[in-house]
Amino acid sequence: MSDSIAQYIDHAVLHPTQTLADLDVACAICDQLGVASICVKPSMVTRAAERLTESSVKVSTVIGFPHGGTSTNAKVAEAEAACRDGAVELDMVVNVGRALEGDWSYVEEDIRQVVQVASQHGALVKVIFETGLLQNDEQKVQICGCSERAGAEYVKTSTGFGFIKGSDGNLQSTGATQDDICLMRKHFSRGVKASGGIRSLADARAFIGLGASRLGTSSTEALVREERGEKSTGETTGNY
Repeated sequence: MSDSIAQYIDHAVLHPTQTLADLDVACAICDQLGVASICVKPSMVTRAAERLTESSVKVSTVIGFPHGGTSTNAKVAEAEAACRDGAVELDMVVNVGRALEGDWSYVEEDIRQVVQVASQHGALVKVIFETGLLQNDEQKVQICGCSERAGAEYVKTSTGFGFIKGSDGNLQSTGATQDDICLMRKHFSRGVKASGGIRSLADARAFIGLGASRLGTSSTEALVREERGEKSTGETTGNY
């Protein structure tokens, strides 16, 4: 892979404890490294857009995050506000409960209405599946179809904040897997974003090799420094 890993990264500033000071540091790092976008909490969009006015780094944010259970009207209102504040990419979470019920008409319309608002502002939508909470591949394939028909530009594996109970009874964070990237690439004709738990350069490159065109991570600086053979100077707080 000849391109810098930074060109694939949506740098995440999504942890509940992250402050505007953390955002300012992250914006400077993202601009310096030349990432694809910085994905921030909705309340941070205006500040990020101001900090990156002269930068090639796009401002993205999340909709219905992290559980996807807000109403379609709420997601639409959130999308409208985000675009007006300066976001040009929206990562929306599907209604996971409706997906588990197989209510695909609801899932598709939920996505479509957010896409319509985004399109009016020249923004694009990435649909977050939260793959670790789904029960089988068929549900993932169905969401790919809903996303395709609704006009989304990307499908995305995870929020980075999903948890399941492990075999030891403890909660474990869910994230991107190679199998899911292959499945989503096969059933969606546009972009695929791997997110959640991407902390090594080897993992990042593996996902790109399987067809991911974006990577969601908060380990951006560490990945780029590793690629350059440099020692990391630190990382903004986050577990994404």
